[in-house]
Amino acid sequence: MAIVSPNFCAPYPIELGIVRKVMTITDGNFTVTDANGNLLFKVKEPLLSLSDKRVLMDASDNPILTLRENRVSLHDRWQVFRGKSTSQSDLVYTLKRSSMIQIMKPKLDIFLAENKEMKVCDFHVKGSWLDRSCVVYAGKSDVIVAQMHKKHTAQSILIGK
Repeated sequence: MAIVSPNFCAPYPIELGIVRKVMTITDGNFTVTDANGNLLFKVKEPLLSLSDKRVLMDASDNPILTLRENRVSLHDRWQVFRGKSTSQSDLVYTLKRSSMIQIMKPKLDIFLAENKEMKVCDFHVKGSWLDRSCVVYAGKSDVIVAQMHKKHTAQSILIGK
């Protein structure tokens, strides 16, 4: 199922690495690489901004998605749009916490743009801040769509990557 574009789909599992840059002023705080270390994506955040907005870019700096936090929501609601847009006509999906009180084990519900009633989520995420891991499930099922965990390496421990 292509949510953003078929260009970002593969018929087999792909291992990706998310690298957080600890002290950076340019080029955002996160990069996504393939298993060989090739840059695939980066996340750009404005250095000083009143809105909590991030842009997912491809390796050539083309905007793919804009993520914007809705600050007036009780459920930590984020909206994700195509490209650099924040227009409702370009909405791809909405993400929100399943409940307002969550501390160490966040649970998130994801609703695709076509799911306007938002009664049943299209995906749900269960995570652990302590383990720095999460699993994405299809709907409210136990079918795993994606998973993430922290990889402990000498570099990640010593340099904070």
